[in-house]
Amino acid sequence: MLSRFFVSGLTAMLLATSPLVLALPEHEMQLAASSVPRLHSSAALVVNAQTGEVLFGKNTDRMMSIASITKLMTAMVMLDSGQPLDELITISEAEIDRLKNTSSRLAVGSVLSRREMLLLALMSSENRAAASLARTSPGGTSAFVSRMNQKARQLGMHSTRFYDPTGLDSRNTSTAEDLARMVAAAYRYPLIREDTTTTDQQVYARNRMLQYRNSNALVREGQWQIGLSKTGYTQEAGRCLVMMATVGSTPLIMVFLDSEGSSARINDARNIKTWLEKHPATWLAG
Repeated sequence: MLSRFFVSGLTAMLLATSPLVLALPEHEMQLAASSVPRLHSSAALVVNAQTGEVLFGKNTDRMMSIASITKLMTAMVMLDSGQPLDELITISEAEIDRLKNTSSRLAVGSVLSRREMLLLALMSSENRAAASLARTSPGGTSAFVSRMNQKARQLGMHSTRFYDPTGLDSRNTSTAEDLARMVAAAYRYPLIREDTTTTDQQVYARNRMLQYRNSNALVREGQWQIGLSKTGYTQEAGRCLVMMATVGSTPLIMVFLDSEGSSARINDARNIKTWLEKHPATWLAG
C-alpha cells in the first residue's frame, strides 16, 4: 500500500539548510492496489517535493549498496570545502581502482581543473575524477570520507555509511528514504544541478580531446524536465537512479535502487511517470 509522510516546509527546505525530516505515515492514497506499477527496482521512493507526500514507496527503509549515487555526497563535501574550482588536479596512481579494477579514460598524469573533475564525476560518474577530488581535499581521502559521514548525520541520513568517495566500495550503503534526503540537500547546490543535467562535455587531457556524456539516458534524450540526476551501478548495488524531476508542474524526488538489467531503472522511472499522469487528480489533490 502507498502512504504519505509530511515534512515542515519541504519547498523552503530545498532553498535553506534544514534537513528533510520524514514522519511516520498517517494517511493512505486512495488508488486501487491493482493500479500500482510493478517495478524492477528492489527499493523505490517517489516524493512530491511541494507537499512532502510519498506517492510511491517500496522497501524504503531497506539498507542497500548505493554505488555511484555516493558521488552526490562527494560533490557536496567538496563544494562545502570552498577549494578553488580553477585549481588544476593531476590524476595520480592513487586514483587507479584496485578494488574492482574498473577502467578509466583519465590516464595517470591527466591534468584537469577541479571544476572539470566535478563535472565528470557527476555527469559521467568518472571514478578517478571523484577520487581525485577527495585526495586533494584538506586531510586527504580519509578525512574527506569522514566529512561525508558527518554531513550524512547532519542531514538526518542515519542509515547511511560511506567508506569511499566513488561508490566502488560496496560498503557504501543507504536507504531510499535517506537518499531522498540527500537529493533534497544536493539540489541546493547550483553546480550539482548544472553538472548532473549536462548532456555531454569535451575535456582536453594528455594531448587529446575526450568526449563524455551523461550516464542518465533520460537526461540525454531531453524529454523530461530534470533538475538533478545521478546514476549508479556495481554488481552489488545493481542499477540505481535518483532524480529531481518535474511531472506535470510538480517537482518530484525519485529514488530507484537495485534494478536488474541495463534499462530497468529507466523503465521504472517511465512507468512511475506514466502511472502518475494517469491519476493526477488523486496525487495532485495532496
